[in-house]
Amino acid sequence: MDFKDPSIYITVKDHSVSGETFQLLLDQELQLLKTHPQPALQDLARYYESDDYISHTDGHRSLFEKLYQAVKQKALRDKVKLIQGLWGAKGKLLDIGAGTGDFLVKAQENSWQVLGVEPSAKAKALAQSKHITFAESLEEIESHSMDVITMWHVLEHVPDLQKQIAELKRILKPDGVIVIAVPNYKSYDAQHYGIYWAAYDVPRHLWHFSKTAIKKLFGAQQMDLVKVLPMKFDSFYVSLLSEKYKTGKMNFIGGFLTGLRSNLKAKKNLEYSSHIYVIKNAKN
Repeated sequence: MDFKDPSIYITVKDHSVSGETFQLLLDQELQLLKTHPQPALQDLARYYESDDYISHTDGHRSLFEKLYQAVKQKALRDKVKLIQGLWGAKGKLLDIGAGTGDFLVKAQENSWQVLGVEPSAKAKALAQSKHITFAESLEEIESHSMDVITMWHVLEHVPDLQKQIAELKRILKPDGVIVIAVPNYKSYDAQHYGIYWAAYDVPRHLWHFSKTAIKKLFGAQQMDLVKVLPMKFDSFYVSLLSEKYKTGKMNFIGGFLTGLRSNLKAKKNLEYSSHIYVIKNAKN
C-alpha cells in the first residue's frame, strides 16, 4: 500500500527480538502509520521467534504470564458476549489469527459454528488439540459464508492491507459483521512512552491505526464503521511492557498508574490504548 507524501512520524526499535530500528511513516489523509522498511514476506517469521511472544503460547511461567492468562479468561467471555450481542443469534464465526484457539473454544461452547485461520504452526497445533477446525488460507473460504469475522489484534500484522480487507468483504455475508481490535497510536500511553511504547511492536506490527484510518479503509470497500469500543485492560498490559522497554525491569506500579491515567484521559477524548471496531457490511 503506497502512501502519498509520507512524513516520518517516529523512529522506534524492535525491543523484543532483533534490536533493529524502523521508521513509522504517516499518511496524513488516512491518519495511518506504516512500518518502514517492512520485512520481506520470507523474513517475517524470524521476528516472531521469541518465547516471550505470549499470544502464541499458553504459558504460565512468570507472574506476568499468569496475570495475562487470568485476565484473558475474562476477556474471552466478554468477546463472546460482544459478538452474541451484535449478531443476536448463533451463526458462522471466522477468527483470523486465532492463535491458540481459546476464543473459538469459548464461542463453540456457546453454540457458534467456528473456523480459524492461523499462520503460526506452533499456535495452530495447540488450537487443534482443543478440537478447533482451521482453513489453510482465506482464499479457500467460500464467498459470503460468514456471519461474523473477528480479528483480535491481527490486522496490524497483515502485509497486504487492502487485499486483506477485500477478502473480508468477499467472505462476509451481505448483512454480516466484522469485529477488529487494534492498538491506537493516538492514546495517552502511546504519547507518554513515545519510542518505548510496546504496542508499536515493530516490525511485527506493519500498520498502526487510528479511528480515521479504519473508517476510510473499510469505507473504500463499502463497509461501514458503526461502533468503537474501548479495550481498557490493554492500557495496563501495554504500559507494563513499555516500562520494561524503558527501564529494563517490570515496574508494576508505574505501569499500572500510567494505564489508569490513560483510561481516565480516554474517558474525555475517547482515545483508548486499543479499540474494538464494529464494522457492518453495506448490502449491495
